[in-house]
Amino acid sequence: MKRIAKFEKVSLEQFKKDWADTFPECSEKDMETIYEEIKLPKRATSGSAGYDFYTPAGFSLKPGEGIKIPTGIRARMEEGWVLKIYPRSGLGFKFRLQLNNTVGIIDSDYYNSDNEGHIQIKMTNDSKEGKTVELAAGTGIAQGIFLEYGITEDDEADGVRNGGFGSTTKQ
Repeated sequence: MKRIAKFEKVSLEQFKKDWADTFPECSEKDMETIYEEIKLPKRATSGSAGYDFYTPAGFSLKPGEGIKIPTGIRARMEEGWVLKIYPRSGLGFKFRLQLNNTVGIIDSDYYNSDNEGHIQIKMTNDSKEGKTVELAAGTGIAQGIFLEYGITEDDEADGVRNGGFGSTTKQ
């Protein structure tokens, strides 16, 4: 296997900023504790394609409810590669827990964004059976797969990313 990427934590300052945006009631001390417990994504087996992303804190979602989870994670990868984020198949199968953007696309230049390339995952419990999802801190919530991609022969893109969600369409 070709080794093309490395997962890292974002800075504590960036994590606290993003965590407070989603969970404003969380204390500074609790945010620091949550940050210290963040698990870097990893594969479960040598044959796994996906790197499991874990929730830094437990949460509960009733049917129709959604949540944005700042993972505390960033991914440095070689140019020409992309990290695609998918729902964990078991959670989707059991609860219809879905990513709001269906598949997250993490470009290689996202790492250098103003938000340190902080990967955030927005999910919704789309249960049609009235099931509430309850997940403990450290539970796998999504999986990321690195894929190589190509570009067209006449591609002349020369823009520079400076932001997160939707920033590449603002140029």
